[in-house]
Amino acid sequence: MLDMNLFKQISPCEYADALPREQFIDYQISSLWPQPPRIAGPAFTVFCEDGDHLMMHAAIYEASPGDIIVVKSDPQFACAGGNVCAIAKKRGIAGFVIDGVVRDLAETRDIQFPVFARGVIPYPAAKKAYSPLNQTIQCGGVTVNPGDIVIADEEGIAVVPREQAQSAYEIARARTDKDEQMTLEQWQDEHKRKIDSIIAKQT
Repeated sequence: MLDMNLFKQISPCEYADALPREQFIDYQISSLWPQPPRIAGPAFTVFCEDGDHLMMHAAIYEASPGDIIVVKSDPQFACAGGNVCAIAKKRGIAGFVIDGVVRDLAETRDIQFPVFARGVIPYPAAKKAYSPLNQTIQCGGVTVNPGDIVIADEEGIAVVPREQAQSAYEIARARTDKDEQMTLEQWQDEHKRKIDSIIAKQT
């Protein structure tokens, strides 16, 4: 079983060594309050029909503690608010990643619940349209499957396919360890040699 605490120790930046660009969510989906804690957990996916957020409200009761609820929703209507975030936090949900918008930002910030979304709008969606939970969705240009590992912080959001989780972690861990062991002077020397070599081959 994968230890989410290990994934949480590593910045999404380091997963760039292990994953292609298409596994990184659109930069316009970002934390809605400053300096959020890094979160990592399995994706619990939600698709909301246009103008509706019924399934987001259902998801906060169906997702397991430690899950990150990943949502595709209509950006014209808020799909979650302060009470939804408070219940999710109470239930141990690690955070939300929403290709859409929310409301009640002040309440969410006050309880320090991590929400990554496109923005804020006061007007809520309806609660009428059913769609199955935990299906493959598109979120910020990334195909997200239930159980994929999501790592999110102020640097951005990486989505690690669950079948690649262990290898991606090991690559990202190696990059982190290497960087931590180098002084800036050592990094600069290595960096300059690399840049000089690349340029020399093209001139």
